[in-house]
Amino acid sequence: MSKTKRSTLYLLLINIFIVFLGIGLVIPVLPSIMNELNISGTTVGYLTAIFALTQLIISPFAGKAADKFGRKIMIVIGLFIFSVSELLFGIGETIELLFISRILGGVSGACIMPAVTAFIADITTMETRPKMLGYMSAAITTGLIIGPGVGGFLAEIGTRVPFYSASVLGFVAALLSVMLLKEPASPQEEIETEVLIEKKSGLKKIFMPMFFIAFVVIFVSTFGLTAFESFFSLYVNHKFAFSPLDIAISITGGAIIGAIFQIVLFEPLVKHLGEINMIRWSLVLSAILVFTMTLVSSYWTVMTVTFTVFIGADLIRPAVTMYLSRIAGNEQGFVGGMNSFFTSLANVFSPILGGILFDINIDYPYYFSTVVIIIGLAITILWKKPKTEELNLSKKSTL
Repeated sequence: MSKTKRSTLYLLLINIFIVFLGIGLVIPVLPSIMNELNISGTTVGYLTAIFALTQLIISPFAGKAADKFGRKIMIVIGLFIFSVSELLFGIGETIELLFISRILGGVSGACIMPAVTAFIADITTMETRPKMLGYMSAAITTGLIIGPGVGGFLAEIGTRVPFYSASVLGFVAALLSVMLLKEPASPQEEIETEVLIEKKSGLKKIFMPMFFIAFVVIFVSTFGLTAFESFFSLYVNHKFAFSPLDIAISITGGAIIGAIFQIVLFEPLVKHLGEINMIRWSLVLSAILVFTMTLVSSYWTVMTVTFTVFIGADLIRPAVTMYLSRIAGNEQGFVGGMNSFFTSLANVFSPILGGILFDINIDYPYYFSTVVIIIGLAITILWKKPKTEELNLSKKSTL
């Protein structure tokens, strides 16, 4: 990799780190905001869902826009919108303003993630891409490592301070991108892929066998994991009386473990197992640990489980991203957009159902999450590595 590309990669990773640092800042104070405004678990579910619904609607267009107008402009727009979103949540004293904030947050996520993923694909080769995508996931995780810890400290000053801090970080990231990020040149050489993708309409490409099962797995696994993750801070606050600092420690510890797995073990594991088997084993681990959360009771057993419960999700997401990037060829924007689309589709419905279940019994979202993750694992049995012959056959059937 050339020095210019390496510098660009570092800047992308810094931007992603800053965004997720900003997201991590606010996690420990969500239960406090919930209590301040007398928000129910169901309302929290709707707040999470509206973010995802917006991302769902915008993602396909954002992916196409990243291909048409460039990666840089979409990243910059997304970062500025993220900054505004966090500021509005910080000053929000009404449910309506919080919903507006989450809508803008969904737009920002839809703009940033597909563009960054496609950007990395543009400046890497098939040999270096797995490691670079692993670095991207590690940047996300590292932001979430530091963010909650800093957020727990800032919450001692005021429950809204983490949101203001996240807004400033997003604005700084946007300025860095405007000044330093350079649009990647269109690749002139033929992109090496295991399959060649025929130019088709977006709908037909979604239903191509090599894409379709991957998208179904993304939907089902995200559906199950979101039911768990969306209510984690509320769950430990209500069940174990965790303070913002306790929540910060538990999430930071889990993020550290996740980062170790991503940086040190992800590349050798995915080379040994392959993306599909990696996803299967990660789902097994997630199902076991999510269910275990409902069984533990003491402070240190809770901390032990929370330190490890995020490992599965930390490995699933980069493995799916790597698989899709590897088979996408010159359709990186489309695949990134669809990845975000199906993730958001699951994120729309899962928090709503999880919030309703949370208000009935705080353990129910975790039982539900376990069952859905197991369903996702069962679906992966149908998932096989795409072959050129199979792709050619599927092409003929669509003619």
